[in-house]
Amino acid sequence: MDKKEWQKKGEGHRQRLRNRFITRGLDGFTDPEILELLLSFGTPRRDTKEPAKAALKQLGSLVAVLEEPLSELQQIKGIGPKNGFAIHFIQAVARRYLRERLEGKRYLHSSEEVRDYLIHIMRGLKKEIFTVIYLDSSHAILDSETVAEGTINVNTVYPRELVKQALHKNAAAMVIAHNHPSGSIEPSSLDMQLTRTISLLGSMMQIQLLDHIIIGNGSYSFADHGLMTKIREQCRETMESLHGF
Repeated sequence: MDKKEWQKKGEGHRQRLRNRFITRGLDGFTDPEILELLLSFGTPRRDTKEPAKAALKQLGSLVAVLEEPLSELQQIKGIGPKNGFAIHFIQAVARRYLRERLEGKRYLHSSEEVRDYLIHIMRGLKKEIFTVIYLDSSHAILDSETVAEGTINVNTVYPRELVKQALHKNAAAMVIAHNHPSGSIEPSSLDMQLTRTISLLGSMMQIQLLDHIIIGNGSYSFADHGLMTKIREQCRETMESLHGF
């Protein structure tokens, strides 16, 4: 299909996609259609259907495309610098929107939105990241930030620095979260150890650890499964034994 033929046929197809989104949102859209429309922001006068299919075929999912490093994304046929920039810009805007939408809201009343935010920034990643959500004394959300990347354990997260940062933000409580690239949401022994360490250090500084959330193929909450209650009890016993000396 030459350029003129595409402009006649392709623009009609793209406009139908836009009209569908305006009337129904993303309901009924396939991943190729979403990516095709997204790529059109970077190259509005070129066919983006084939590049969208190529990117999804190579990377496997829409999430993987959105999270692919810019340098790697640009190597896919039909993507290039402009489309790569458009994808990463949209992803960054979505993250900021979801994060700032949470600020000031009470965690216990907005836990579903918190999980939406965490799932958005963590699901499908090829590496582990560790995120902290800081809360005030009434459990209103103050801020959130990613504090570590790579293998998540007590040697990479530095619990003391985490608590120090919480004090700097005048936080009275925290929620921590990390992802499992494997997709599993079961907590490992290292996850348990890290949670106990952060909870203990936090309690020494009167900062409560409310929950630890794992993101994979779904999400897992330590609090929902009763683990935070057990960990807090263990920390209380440890504190009492230390005061006994």
